[in-house]
Amino acid sequence: MEALSLLELNALVRRSLEQCLPDEYWVQAELSDVRTNSTGHCYLEFIQKDPRSNGLVAKARGTIWSNVYRLLKPYFEEATGQAFVSGIKVLVQVTVSFHELYGYSLTVQDIDPTYTLGDMARRRREILKQLEEEGVLTLNKELEMPTLPQRIAVISSPTAAGYGDFCHQLKNNPRNFFFYTELFPALMQGDRVEESVLAALDLILSRQNDFDAVVIIRGGGATSDLSGFDTYLLAAACAQFPLPIITGIGHERDDTVLDSVAHTRVKTPTAAAEYLINCMDLAADELEVLITQLHNSVISRLTEEHRRLALYRNRIPSAVVRRVSDAKLALLTARKDISQAVTTSLARQQHRLDLLRQRLVDASPEKMLARGYSITLKDGKVVKDATLLNEKDEILTRFYRGEVTSVVNHKS
Repeated sequence: MEALSLLELNALVRRSLEQCLPDEYWVQAELSDVRTNSTGHCYLEFIQKDPRSNGLVAKARGTIWSNVYRLLKPYFEEATGQAFVSGIKVLVQVTVSFHELYGYSLTVQDIDPTYTLGDMARRRREILKQLEEEGVLTLNKELEMPTLPQRIAVISSPTAAGYGDFCHQLKNNPRNFFFYTELFPALMQGDRVEESVLAALDLILSRQNDFDAVVIIRGGGATSDLSGFDTYLLAAACAQFPLPIITGIGHERDDTVLDSVAHTRVKTPTAAAEYLINCMDLAADELEVLITQLHNSVISRLTEEHRRLALYRNRIPSAVVRRVSDAKLALLTARKDISQAVTTSLARQQHRLDLLRQRLVDASPEKMLARGYSITLKDGKVVKDATLLNEKDEILTRFYRGEVTSVVNHKS
């Protein structure tokens, strides 16, 4: 049996594939290991994973020649807002080729961005559904924006044009409202967006009492770098953040997952500044309305009180006359009452005096003598006890009419 060299076998395989698969084919796959060399050619790997085990079930090497790649990449990224990088799912038109030295590969001729958009939308829906099931999807939206949001924590790249526009817009607002802003630097593009923004949020959380709201702004970056804002971890952190979050990451197309969970989503950093200024405008307008209402209420109250005062002033003379008349009448009545009370009291006291006088008269010596009693005196003093007298004592006995003098001869 005649043996084939490896080169001859590979050449046979190449001719067979060219004969069996001469057409172009649309293939669904996931990108892996995307690399671009100095000549502009893109080398990558297409893979397919088992949806249940996530294990690889197919793999193929792919090539996009520079003349195709320089047109295909910007077209795809502009249409999807997604960078042409590893990890995304694509629908590509390929031709099958086999090289004796490099083996089997797929050469990309075209790409359908709508397939990737659908997959990206599906992933966004899955993240939002998971957040909703966890009960955190709308937590940040339910926070009340402070009436005066003046202390703003800003997450942005310090060199981003959008950050400068944001600060300039706040500083030069028409009504000269004061805003305090503090930058928490973060990467706004590339594969470290999630990690960088989460770190900035952690720093703000440690000082949450110093701020009224958080603004995440981008501006000036490529549309294809928005995928960093479509991650579950970043969305979950923002949804549960205790301060209202305003996003202005500079794109007109579909909202990212971060936009969907933020308290307020605006298109650009400048629009984020305008939103904050508008909040202050509303508070200032409401304050002016309250000032006007207070002024009108005070004027109305003063007018009413002046009217009442004038009414009371007009009532004073008649009230005084009536009060004086009432006082005079009360005085006359009181005088009569006093006179009657005094007369009654005097009569009562006079009656008591008469009774006492009668009792005194009844108890007088003359009254007693008139009844037949007599009074014996010795040396001018009433004798009440016979033992106090001695024989030969001279005593005086007084009767109602007359008196006699006698000498004690004997006592028993």
